Amino acid sequence: MNAAEHGTTATTQTAEDGVEYTPGPLDRAAPFYVAGHRGLVGSAIWRRLEAGGFTNLIGRTHAELELTDRDAVFAHFAETKPKYVVLAAAKVGGIMANKTYPVDFLSDNVRVQANVIDAAIEHGVERFLFLGSSCIYPKYAEQPLREDSLLTGYLEPTNDAYAIAKIAGILHIQAARRQYGLPWISAMPTNLYGPNDNFHPTRSHVLPALIRRYDEAVKAGAETVTNWGTGSPRREFLHSDDMADACLHLMEHYDGPSQVNVGSGSDVTIKEIAETIAKVVGYEGETEWDTTKPDGTPQKLLDVSKLADAGWTSQISLEEGMQRTVAWYRENAETLRG
Repeated sequence: MNAAEHGTTATTQTAEDGVEYTPGPLDRAAPFYVAGHRGLVGSAIWRRLEAGGFTNLIGRTHAELELTDRDAVFAHFAETKPKYVVLAAAKVGGIMANKTYPVDFLSDNVRVQANVIDAAIEHGVERFLFLGSSCIYPKYAEQPLREDSLLTGYLEPTNDAYAIAKIAGILHIQAARRQYGLPWISAMPTNLYGPNDNFHPTRSHVLPALIRRYDEAVKAGAETVTNWGTGSPRREFLHSDDMADACLHLMEHYDGPSQVNVGSGSDVTIKEIAETIAKVVGYEGETEWDTTKPDGTPQKLLDVSKLADAGWTSQISLEEGMQRTVAWYRENAETLRG
């Protein structure tokens, strides 16, 4: 099986792994499957594609297609025959969820990735974008995190199972490039937030969890809010609409075996985030920190040089993004997932 059999276009531009492909505008009428199209990232990508003129978008809910079911996934690809795929479906969660259910985070994500990637190979998908996470990098890797830091040290133990699953996905994409000459790519986003996030009090990521905590404190008239850890770890955040824009940009402008970091290029402390959220939601009480709880990785800031070289930079400021997200949360609080 070779690149020609998958409909890719051989050109004089050759990546370091031998793949020959020149990125350019995607066919707006071609079948485009977004796996996980109702989640935080997938729904943002769906909105971006609709705004960009794509008219043949394919999405399936969890009830309609169980991605851990290999036969069902292959049947879905045989039926829909997508030309492009973004794999945004994943089992995700915060520190507590990752510490409590490591088998689930490893097993479910590996199975989803293997099923979707293998089915895409089998059915000739031309352009594939795999989405990972910045947690793939070693806990004490040099900051900001460069793409070549991958597999150079020990992972953060509170989410190592999830990280290993995402690393497996990156290597699966690289293997597809080497074995079949496919111009497939991977993107590693920083901490994301925005509409359709998971706002569960214990199973969500830090920013949506804080938004819910402080908003509920306002409603309850609480005098104190208690957060995990010391508040000192530094984190980088990116609005999901920015991430979606970066995804489409990479599919049309980048090709190469290395994963591409996607972020804003700046970070803040968890304490600063909490203070900003408290201000946005109107909370005027005190914030306490439970230092018996883990902080996680001390800092996660991505080096976004490769992304900048591809011609993309973040447009949505953190304060603007949080204002949008708090407004969306309050409008949809009664029907949120999780």
